[in-house]
Amino acid sequence: MANLKELRNRISSVASTQKITRAMQMVAASKLRKAQDAVESTRPYSDKLFQVVGNLSREMEGDDNAPKLLVGNGKSQRYLFVIATSERGLCGGFNSSITRLASQKARELINAGKEVEFICVGKKGKASLSNEFGDKIIDFFDFSEVRNLSFVQGDQIAQKIITLFEEDKFDICHLYFSKFESVLTQIPTEQVIIPCNLQVDDNEDSPSQEACYEYEPGEVEILSDLLPKNLSIQVFSALLENFASEQGARMTAMDNATRNADEMIDKLTITYNRSRQATITSELIEIISGAEAL
Repeated sequence: MANLKELRNRISSVASTQKITRAMQMVAASKLRKAQDAVESTRPYSDKLFQVVGNLSREMEGDDNAPKLLVGNGKSQRYLFVIATSERGLCGGFNSSITRLASQKARELINAGKEVEFICVGKKGKASLSNEFGDKIIDFFDFSEVRNLSFVQGDQIAQKIITLFEEDKFDICHLYFSKFESVLTQIPTEQVIIPCNLQVDDNEDSPSQEACYEYEPGEVEILSDLLPKNLSIQVFSALLENFASEQGARMTAMDNATRNADEMIDKLTITYNRSRQATITSELIEIISGAEAL
């Protein structure tokens, strides 16, 4: 059994750790509120842009002049995976769930004879994937010095993807991130961004089904301008969803850590009291035994 001094030190150490986890939980809660506001403020624009591009894409069905960002290059041999994770840890299984989904898909494609390469956004994703796919990571984005994510970061990643596509470095691009549902629920998500996966609602009540548009100067010219913007918005929205999910996961993980620290302190306190009582009892027995010997 540990002596009293060791137990006191352990109780003090766990209490100090608990203060840190409680503080991190409060910080994560504050950042989560801001992240949720950012996600909600971005959705109207991204949804409307998605709808406009989707309606335009209907007019281009079967057109040989359709932009490659919309229809792809007709091949499916080389894949590019963009993996968005966090820059920092202490957020439970947030990062591992994203990399696990991407790794599983990558193994399936490689076993099928396909080529897979990675662009990592965030240190944790790169560290996790380096063990198995280190030689396939072609680029890495580190936003650890960025205090508030903005469209600039999303556009930076999107422009890199477009450049690689125009250089014929890959055929299909998948984006992996965690979609924010609630503080307790974050869903690892796979999204095909090249070719653009534009599935517009086919509901008969949708006004877009009844409306007829004339486009100037033309569908091809408009799509050529809107598709890169749409790609940047998709990446930016994924980064915002990811950041909100990260804060939700960290908040939950730190709450669990704080609760575990409470339980550990209670158990250590009980052990300390029992050890202290045993020491006192032992000393009393020695005193009584000495008195009787006299």
